Amino acid sequence: MLWLMLRQSWSRNIRKKLLAVMTIFLAAGLVSALLAVSIDIGDKMAREMKSYGANILIEPAGQATLPSLFGEKSNPLAGQDFLDQAELPNIKDIFWRNNIMGFAPLLSGEVEVQGKTIPVLGTFFEQKVDVPDEENYHTGQKIISTYWQVSGQWPDEAGKKQEALLGQQLAQQTGWKVGDIVTLKGVKATLNVTISGILASGGDEEQQLVLPLAQVQELLGLQGKVQAIRVSALTVPENELSRKARADLESLDAEEYDLWYCTAYVSSIAHQLEEAISGSGVRPIWQVAASEGIVIEKIQLLLAVVTLAALLASAMGIASLMTSNIMERTKEIGLMKALGARQWQIMMLFYLEAAMSGVIGGLLGCIAGWGLAKGIGLMLFDAPLSFAWIVVPCVLVLSVLIALAGTWFPARRIAHLYPVEVLYGR
Repeated sequence: MLWLMLRQSWSRNIRKKLLAVMTIFLAAGLVSALLAVSIDIGDKMAREMKSYGANILIEPAGQATLPSLFGEKSNPLAGQDFLDQAELPNIKDIFWRNNIMGFAPLLSGEVEVQGKTIPVLGTFFEQKVDVPDEENYHTGQKIISTYWQVSGQWPDEAGKKQEALLGQQLAQQTGWKVGDIVTLKGVKATLNVTISGILASGGDEEQQLVLPLAQVQELLGLQGKVQAIRVSALTVPENELSRKARADLESLDAEEYDLWYCTAYVSSIAHQLEEAISGSGVRPIWQVAASEGIVIEKIQLLLAVVTLAALLASAMGIASLMTSNIMERTKEIGLMKALGARQWQIMMLFYLEAAMSGVIGGLLGCIAGWGLAKGIGLMLFDAPLSFAWIVVPCVLVLSVLIALAGTWFPARRIAHLYPVEVLYGR
C-alpha cells in the first residue's frame, strides 16, 4: 500500500517533485564537481606551481653542512667539493621516481674575456639523460625553470655550434647582444661561443653567462663534475608527521617512519635522494615547498566552504518545497490519520518521496558534475581533471541526506494536524 501511495503521489504532484529534483540536481552537480576538483587539485596545482622553480637542492655533503658552522660567506671549502655527473640517473631511481618532474645540474666558475673576469654557469637546458626504464627522457632548465624568460633562442646543446645565454644584468654591463661571438679563456681551454639569447630570471643567473654543462666543464677542467643539482618534485603539503621528521628523524618509531618514507613529503623525497647520490647533502628549498602546501590547503578550504554553502542552500530549498507540499496535502494527511494511519507511516511516505528525489537528483548531478569538472580542468590547467568514482556514492549519500534534512523540519507539522480540523477545512 505504501508503494502504491508513493507512486500515486509522484504522478499527481509531478511538478513539485521535478522542482525538488532540480534543486538537488543543482547542488549535487556543484558538489560533485567541487569534490572532483578537490581530489585532483593537489597534483594539478603542484604541477602548475613548478613554475616557481626547483624545490630540492642537492649539494656535496661538505657544502650542505659547513655553512651551518661557518656561515654562508665564510665557508672555507665553498666551491671545492663536487658531485659525480655519472650519478645523475640515480635521481630517477628512487621510490618516488614518478614524482620527479625534472632536474638540472649546476657548475659555476670564472673565465677571462678580453682581460675581464666573467662568471659562467654550466647547466642542462634540455638534455637527454639515460634513466632506468624510461626511454628518451629529457630534463633541464626548460622543464624545471619555466619562469626563465629568454629573448632570442635557447642554446642548442646537441648542435656543433657553441652557444650561450647572456644574463640580463651582465648584458647591460658588457654591452654584448644576441649574435655576438665571445672568446672565453678558462683554466684548461678556450672557447668561442655565440650569444643566442638574453636571460631574465630574477636570480643570480642574470649576472652570469649560462652555457651547456659540458662546455663549462671543459673550460674549468672539471669533466664529469657538478657543484649542485636542482630538483623539481611533486610533493604533498607538510603535516605534523613531516614536521616531526624534519626536526628529528630518529624520533620516529618504525610505523611512523614507514608512513613518512612512503608519503611524498618534500623531506622524505630529499632523504631518498640523499641515499641515492653518494657524498651528497640534500635539503628542500623551503620557500618554494612551503608556499606550495599553503596555497593548496587554502584552495581546498575555499572549495569546502563553497560546498557547504551549496548544501545549506539546497536543504533550505527542499524545506520550502516540502512545507508547501504538506500544506497542500493537509486533507490527504487528515484522511490517512482518520483511516488509522500512524504518524510515523505518514512521515515515512514523505521521507521516501524526498529520498527518491535525492537519488534522482544526485545521479543527474554526478553526470553534470563530471562534465563541469572536465570543463574547469580545461579552463584552468588546459587538461581535464580526472573524476574519481568515489565521488558518486559520496554525492548520492549527500543528496539523500540533503533531501531528508530539508523534509525533517516541515514534516514535524504533521504531528499538529488533527483529522477533524483539516477535513472540515480548518
